[in-house]
Amino acid sequence: MSGVHIGVDIGGTKIDAVVVDENAEVLGRHRIPVRRGPEGVVAATAEAVATLTAEAGITVADAATVGVGIPGTVTDGIVRYAQNLDLKELDLAGELGKLWGRGVYVENDVSAAAIGAWRLAAPDANSVAYLNLGTGLAAGIILDGRLWRGAYGAAGEIGYVSIDPRGPVDAEGVPGGLETYASGSGIVRQWGVPDSDARTIMAAAAKGDPAAEAIRERLYVGVASAIRVLVLAYDVEQVIVGGGLTGLGDTLLDGTTAVLDEWSEASSFLSSLALAKRTRMLEGYKPVAAIGAAMLGVEHG
Repeated sequence: MSGVHIGVDIGGTKIDAVVVDENAEVLGRHRIPVRRGPEGVVAATAEAVATLTAEAGITVADAATVGVGIPGTVTDGIVRYAQNLDLKELDLAGELGKLWGRGVYVENDVSAAAIGAWRLAAPDANSVAYLNLGTGLAAGIILDGRLWRGAYGAAGEIGYVSIDPRGPVDAEGVPGGLETYASGSGIVRQWGVPDSDARTIMAAAAKGDPAAEAIRERLYVGVASAIRVLVLAYDVEQVIVGGGLTGLGDTLLDGTTAVLDEWSEASSFLSSLALAKRTRMLEGYKPVAAIGAAMLGVEHG
């Protein structure tokens, strides 16, 4: 079974585990709710993988590589500041390695998703930015055919980039951050109604609600700004946009493209960068973070 790889995506609410082949095709999948805290994360990950491998008829030892994606800053397999999982610091690679008796690759979840999106959507590209629009906003970067982590593992954390010092304020008091403009949590924070979601707010915008329309316009500007930041900072061949907000469909792509085109008309330099042409939405739902985690140990990682 040397041709199979195991990947695990640890999210804020669930753990998604997959077995893939050498072409990143999913052969098996199992999902369970996540458990928070160091012991909970390790135990739930082990449980998800145990069920996955039993259903697939393999053992962890059979896999060529095993990889895990998880929120937070990750260096040398150690996870820090994964606040939604109640993790301040956890040697996740070490703990899982002891359980499974083998090496385990661990990366930030968006970085892992970048590898998955790259393998699935742009395998011939040498440089790719994966822009994840989910509960939060962040990017994973592929440069010269390799994952770029940065000096401290924080490459791609562009959700903290402020585009308007007078813009809406995030939970940490930072005004005008990209994450506030263009993430699920940011949109709900702007709306100010508990238990709402992005779809509800966008539906209100479609019906002409002025406050919702303003949030929708900021969403388009936020996504376009994130694309501009990624191209200007890394000059990647493609920006692949994924995450839950892409479920808004053509509305999101059309609105973002309109902003990019407006900027291109105003600036010959931005026009030369062909921002809209470099951008594509990830088509169809596939567990890109789990697939990318599975491929961490392959040459693309």
